[in-house]
Amino acid sequence: MDLNGKIIQLLATQTGQGKNGPWKKQEFILETGDTYPKKVCIAVWGDKIDMSQFRIGDPVQVSFDVESREYNGKWYTDVKAWKVVGQGNSENNAAPPPLTGTIDPMPDDDLPF
Repeated sequence: MDLNGKIIQLLATQTGQGKNGPWKKQEFILETGDTYPKKVCIAVWGDKIDMSQFRIGDPVQVSFDVESREYNGKWYTDVKAWKVVGQGNSENNAAPPPLTGTIDPMPDDDLPF
């Protein structure tokens, strides 16, 4: 599934040790741009996606899977991103303004050729 929105919060990276070895998880909050915006907490596991390249306010498209699991009679649901792509400029990551002015097409220089 895909979801478009802007990053409104980057949560701290969590690490730990499991039965399969060490793990790392980074979560972020995405707000959709709908008429009635929704907030979704999305997790990035391991080192597959470098979230340090994104900033709060960045518009992104997130490809993710939804997965539920049972533990001690309770069900837990995760939204796990497998791809995050920036979608243009934001206030924090704006392109520089275009250059303005005039360029003289025939400069007066004294080149010998």
